[in-house]
Amino acid sequence: MENVIIIGTGCAGYTAAIYSARANLEPLMLTGTQPGGQLTTTTEVENFPGFPEGIMGPELMTNMQQQAEKFGARIEFANVDAVVKTEAGHFEVKTGDKTLESKTVIIATGAAPRHLGIEGEKELIGHGLTSCATCDGAFYRDVPVCVIGGGDSACEEADFLTRFASKVYLIHRRDELRASKIMADRALANEKIEPVWNSVVTDYLTDDEGEMRAVTLKNTEDDSESELEVKCVFVAIGHIPNSGFVGDLVDTDDNGYIIQKPGRTATKTPGLFAAGDVADHYYRQAITAAGQGCAAALEAERLLAESD
Repeated sequence: MENVIIIGTGCAGYTAAIYSARANLEPLMLTGTQPGGQLTTTTEVENFPGFPEGIMGPELMTNMQQQAEKFGARIEFANVDAVVKTEAGHFEVKTGDKTLESKTVIIATGAAPRHLGIEGEKELIGHGLTSCATCDGAFYRDVPVCVIGGGDSACEEADFLTRFASKVYLIHRRDELRASKIMADRALANEKIEPVWNSVVTDYLTDDEGEMRAVTLKNTEDDSESELEVKCVFVAIGHIPNSGFVGDLVDTDDNGYIIQKPGRTATKTPGLFAAGDVADHYYRQAITAAGQGCAAALEAERLLAESD
């Protein structure tokens, strides 16, 4: 019987492991399909405290893993199919043909950004394709970029990028934004933002070094195609939280994000906690995920102490 099983190995998961391992709880971490989480697909990270010169995303996650293991965390490469709470009060974590038992569980599985499904898309992530303006906008100073989407997130990303880019093209498949009026008006009033209506991106074009140089646009009304030169594409068509395997042990919002108790990481099921992007659709930053991982580990530790 484990004290703590942590599902997911991103910033939230590793931080939860560091804290629970230092509390002598000997946590077991299950990696999921993307060990290290989303930061393993990024290049330089400049906004994580403690690294004034920045640090590569994969290196940051490797450092976190080593720190967690140093204090006694154990890591298994496994994908979780389901979590069940037994009548005895503990949890069963099912992974393949194996069932693990634990007194508490921390869900830190994150959320996957929605992409367009264009061929070669995965390889371009971190090389001119991203879903986080806050993370990567500063790398594209004085060059044209584009944002794909028409909702509040797309407008917010576009507005933020005007601080750095020379031009921000806001590409939307319709002839009006679906964002709230205040967000849409703010974006359209910004002289550095140019809407590209009735258009979808059908291809990414790269330079000789494999970096983004342009996108191919298809007009949704007449099917005509054109080329738009941009140095980075910011995809803002939503995220998919990795929460489906938990079933009815948690409540979720309309988009699948796990609902935590106010000011807590606890879910509606005692002993089950959620941390990071699987529950946070507002900030979605590495440092906020790490903070929630810390909080979840502290809550689990206190629950175990009280039950003992």
